[in-house]
Amino acid sequence: MNLIFDWIFSQYKGTPTHLVIIELLGGGFGLISVFLSKRRNIWVYPIGIVSTVLYVYLLWVGRLFGDMLINAYYTTMSLYGWILWTRHREDSVHVKIGKMNLSETQSTLWLALFSWLFVMFVYYFRPYINNDFSMEGTELGFKYFVWTDWIDATTTAIFLVGMWLMARRKIENWLFWIVGNTISVPLYAYKGFLFSSLIYIIYTLIAILAYIEWKKILYNSRASASVSPL
Repeated sequence: MNLIFDWIFSQYKGTPTHLVIIELLGGGFGLISVFLSKRRNIWVYPIGIVSTVLYVYLLWVGRLFGDMLINAYYTTMSLYGWILWTRHREDSVHVKIGKMNLSETQSTLWLALFSWLFVMFVYYFRPYINNDFSMEGTELGFKYFVWTDWIDATTTAIFLVGMWLMARRKIENWLFWIVGNTISVPLYAYKGFLFSSLIYIIYTLIAILAYIEWKKILYNSRASASVSPL
């Protein structure tokens, strides 16, 4: 175990201490928020906002622009979700859930496509962004893309849809989180965010358990609704 921790901390050699602290805090608050969302607890949103704001800064420094944008989107969507969950509570903290219909399925597919194209647009102009937003000596083109850019764009689209569906209280949100989290584990490890990579493993496990739990809750609620009164 000590060897594992020694290896993890060795990957942060030369990394400013404040960035390590921000990653730990962001991951910690994110972990709490995922657990709260599993429990359908409305506090998922204020706790999650703290995490996403920290990650916006961290990912900007790490040049993961796609994930940076999705965390900025998370912050905005958290406010939106907070309002929706407040209006659809079963009690003081828990909300009602449902499944997507055909119209919502079509909308999410278009949303995923739009978000993927938007992130690819951002990466196309990455040399301009990295050059302090100056075109002097800057060349643009898809030839400057690396494999992580394509993966980052894909996970961004997946997470954007997952966040939207969670705000809408749809059980399918967990399927998107499972796929996106699984892909993010090696991506974050490759980029040097090892604590985040480990946390995404936990995210994946929680998402799987949450999907099972929400499915059971939805089944029980529908079964209760179908019982005719005596």
